[in-house]
Formats: sequence, C-alpha cells, structure tokens
Amino acid sequence: MLGRTSRESPAHAALAARGAGWSGVATGSPVVSAVTDESTELLDLGAMPQALATVAGIDDLAAVVHLGHPEQPSPELEQALLDGDSSLIVTASTAVPRQWVWVAPPGGGGGQVVVDQAGVRDCADLLRTMGVSPRLVPTTTSVAERAAIAGDLGSLVVERSRVPAGWEELPGSERLAGHGPVWYGLLESRAGWPRFGAAAQVWLAFGPSDDHRGSLRQSLGVLVDAGVDLQHLRSHPSASGPHVFFTSFRCPTVEALDALVADLTERSVAHRTLAVLPGGTFEPGPDALSPRWAGA
Repeated sequence: MLGRTSRESPAHAALAARGAGWSGVATGSPVVSAVTDESTELLDLGAMPQALATVAGIDDLAAVVHLGHPEQPSPELEQALLDGDSSLIVTASTAVPRQWVWVAPPGGGGGQVVVDQAGVRDCADLLRTMGVSPRLVPTTTSVAERAAIAGDLGSLVVERSRVPAGWEELPGSERLAGHGPVWYGLLESRAGWPRFGAAAQVWLAFGPSDDHRGSLRQSLGVLVDAGVDLQHLRSHPSASGPHVFFTSFRCPTVEALDALVADLTERSVAHRTLAVLPGGTFEPGPDALSPRWAGA
C-alpha cells in the first residue's frame, strides 16, 4: 500500500507515485490496497509523526513525502526522519509538474482566496507577488467545503483535477503552474540503505561525540576524505547534548558511502542515513539566491 501525510496534496502525491511507478505492495504480497485506485488517491496516514510511525510498523506500506529538493531537503522532513524509527529511509525521488490553478465561479474572484496547507507551501511566494492574501484551510477540507467558504465572490487555489464544475481560471493562474516542479520521495522501512551502482544523493545526519572546538571540522573531514560532493549542511540543537548536523551530498559509489559510515562509527560519531536517492543530477536544482555581500 502507498500512503501520504494528511497535509499533503492528494493529487500531487498520486501523480508522483503513478509517474515513478511506485507501489507500497511487495511482489507476491497478499496485502490489498486500502484505496480503490492508487493512481488517483493514496491512503491518508495522518500527521507526519503518525505517518512515519505507521510506515515503520506495518509491512508492505510505504509513503510518498514532499522532499523540498533532493539536494536541499525540507527541514521538516529531515527532523521528522531523525525523530522517527531508525528503519525509515527515503529511497527514490521524482519531480512532478505543479497542478495548482486559481479559479472562481463566473463573476467571482474579488473576495477571499481559499487555499490549503500544501498550496501555501508551494505557492505562497507567487501569491504574495500577485497581491493575494490567502485564507488557509486544512488540506483535509473537501473542495465543496472550500467553495462554500469562498462564496460567490471568492476563489480557490486548488489542483486542476479538483476544480469545481463551472469554475473558471482567473488571470495569473498560469503563473502557479509555471514555477517549476514539486519534488517527492518514496519513504520506506528497511534494514539498511539500498545498494546503488552509480551516483546517488545521500542525506546523512550526524552528531559529534562532543561539542569541543573543531569537532564539526573533524566530522566534515570524513566527508571530504570520502570524496563526496557536499551540497547542504544545517545544524539543529539536540536534546541529548551536542548539536545535530544534517547534510546532503552526491556520493559516487555505494562503497564510498559504506566507507564513510564505517569511518564515522570508528570515530564514535553518531550518525544515520536518512535518504539514498539514485541519480547523478536533479534538474531543475534548488531555487538559487542572489546574495548581497558586505561591501558589495
């Protein structure tokens, strides 16, 4: 079976699963999917912590999760994975075109704009540039309920496949779909990371054994010695002592990852591999900054 979190767009998650050929059911398994058609709907597994615990506890169940980007993971997902069962790992990724449209009933569009949590996540910046102040509703709110909230003068930001009958796209709607894809991953419970024959993107969390001066440099030195291409580094306070560090890097071979993890273990550096995403490049890349440095 395949599932998703309750805050995720059902249309986008199902599109990702269908396009990538994912399934949570192992070959030959007697388990039957809990939804009629996984190509259009996935099982709602609840909030992120509940969804991760369910995947870890039930055989033949996987989840489609929003990644942020393979090279620049979503902080929410990184933290949830590290908080979750140690068997959880993301093993594949795919990008899907944005399905968001801005629609209203004939003559509408001047009132409030109703949008759910996934829509705000994917479209908030664009909506602001368009001068739109959204009215946020839970992702579980039905389209009929959203239409009632919007009324005759309001509008919706919703997936194209869920547009209410008779509603029309408003000027500017095309900008929501033209901003680049949304990245999703396949979350599984496994005894170890999958073996890969070519390059893969790896998410690795680690915590030095203590926070003495230079401890981070020593740990990063292990990554440098392994020959990986570090693209993401983020720290977060830890309840058990030293800071936790989240990384994302391109790893040339599975043997390089094996050696890196063995080196961390030998140095008593706590670690966990959160994702192994096959692929040498992930285009388009993360949104780039245009920094203005001091003195520039």
